[in-house]
Amino acid sequence: MEAAKASVKAVAIIIGDNNVRGSLQFVQHPNGTTHVSGSIKGLSPGLHGFHIHALGDTTNGCNSTGPHFNPLKKEHGAPTDDTRHAGDLGNIVAGPDGVADISIRDEQIPLSGVHSILGRAVVVHADPDDLGKGGHELSKATGNAGARVACGIIGLQSSV
Repeated sequence: MEAAKASVKAVAIIIGDNNVRGSLQFVQHPNGTTHVSGSIKGLSPGLHGFHIHALGDTTNGCNSTGPHFNPLKKEHGAPTDDTRHAGDLGNIVAGPDGVADISIRDEQIPLSGVHSILGRAVVVHADPDDLGKGGHELSKATGNAGARVACGIIGLQSSV
């Protein structure tokens, strides 16, 4: 009898401008889907672009995390689009209290393998992601989601 594949787990501690704080847990299930869950507080109410960026470098704050994680060199899009960056996770919604509760499942952000997101960064943007459909010059690159207000490096989490 073959042993069941264990889930791979990671965590990101989110730190940003104006007391934006939070934590996210990433769990890659044996079927390949990664579940991102957690909460971020201190955001302005409304929609905020939410992406995996290519670099886990925060030497210059969130600005040094590079572009969206895009190993297949596609245009920016919605999480449900066939054409999208692997790191395009759409928007999170902060309520009137400034808290965004997050629960996202995605098949393009594995925690293992050649396109792993371990060591990369998760970034929260100031504005809504237009999902590549806004007609702005930045729509097909960044979703015109504005400034980077918070980020965290995705690292392996203890299984204990």
